[in-house]
Amino acid sequence: MELIVSLVGVPCLAALLMLVVRCDKARNVLAVAFAAVIGLLSVVFAVRYLGESPAYFALPESSAGVLGIVNFLIEIAVGVFILAYAIRYKRMLALGLALVQLVMAIWLEVSVLAGHEFSTQMRVDELTVIMALIIGIVGSGICVYALGYMKDFQEHHPEQKDRRPWFFALMFAFLAAMFNIVFSDNMAWIYTAWEVTTLCSFLLIGFTKTDEAINNAFRQIVMNMLGGIAFQIAIVFAAINGLPLVFSEFLMAGAMSAGTAAAALFAVPVVLLAFAGMTKAAQMPFHTWLLGAMVAPTPTSALLHSSTMVKAGVFLLIKLSPLFLVFPIASGMVVLVGGLTFLFCSFLAISQSNAKRVLAYSTIANLGLITACAGVGTPEAIWAAIFLVVFHAVAKSLLFLCVGTAEHHIGRRAHRGKDPVFTRW
Repeated sequence: MELIVSLVGVPCLAALLMLVVRCDKARNVLAVAFAAVIGLLSVVFAVRYLGESPAYFALPESSAGVLGIVNFLIEIAVGVFILAYAIRYKRMLALGLALVQLVMAIWLEVSVLAGHEFSTQMRVDELTVIMALIIGIVGSGICVYALGYMKDFQEHHPEQKDRRPWFFALMFAFLAAMFNIVFSDNMAWIYTAWEVTTLCSFLLIGFTKTDEAINNAFRQIVMNMLGGIAFQIAIVFAAINGLPLVFSEFLMAGAMSAGTAAAALFAVPVVLLAFAGMTKAAQMPFHTWLLGAMVAPTPTSALLHSSTMVKAGVFLLIKLSPLFLVFPIASGMVVLVGGLTFLFCSFLAISQSNAKRVLAYSTIANLGLITACAGVGTPEAIWAAIFLVVFHAVAKSLLFLCVGTAEHHIGRRAHRGKDPVFTRW
């Protein structure tokens, strides 16, 4: 349990310190130290639990009430933050969706979940270990790479206010939220961390505050809020109908409901959660938000495409995959969307002349293949999806960082036509 708490708490502490540290040298030392600690903890965690049977942990019962309140306050804070940005930039659709999320969050806490004890249960299995390694090693490595990149970025954009403390705080907060998603077994807790990743992504995409960056950031948040609302409705439906709100229990009860009258009750939240996973995983027609993320600094692109954000989507789909064998409608939806995304985005990737867009389309295509494998639901398909997740996380993070470095030095992204720069990519 101490390892899990540390993996969540260390990046939270790093995010807080990054906000207040203004000196470049101090920031570099702290970022490298925290990244090393996160990476080391994830390796120790993997050595301890890889190959072991699923294990369950829980914080002391006395902390459940406090954590429930903290979870609710974070959820409200995320909604208010999005609402404030929507009002500031006069984005009515984002404003409406943020209001819906806030109202549902308050109703869920005050009425629907009244009397339900907040579960602090954590689950550790092989998928959790693999995801922890991806987040801890790939994610923290990107944070270290960002130190030099963002220093050069600031030097080349002296007209912009130095907002690097905010940037690095968001990067580490992203890692903390991802660790929460993969460790937590409480659907309400997973949802809150899910929305924190949405907010962090929104702020990182809009980091430069250009018109293009702001437009793309709002495209991202609108599409992901649709998935977030679906997640909320799934929790509400489960609570109202007496279905388990502990995710592992929900999966077990859903699998046991096959062929019974209760199966119809489980089908609704399964479809809603699958929809939420596909929006986060940038599946068609929601893939455009991930393409828009290219306007952000390269470390943001690498983080979103490899170890966080989109991986939260496929992680949820892989966790749901045993139920796709029970509910053919959900399985068909996931396989069809994933397969079409893989097919069309593969064709689009080879037609691009912008190196980062090539990687973006190939990322979406790979995510489509992972999604389709998860939708099949058989053990072989699930393991294929997990292997693809590992390969994609490592390969895409390195490719994005290499392209970002090359682009930064030569000032171009084109790799075809009269200026064949990045032919290898």
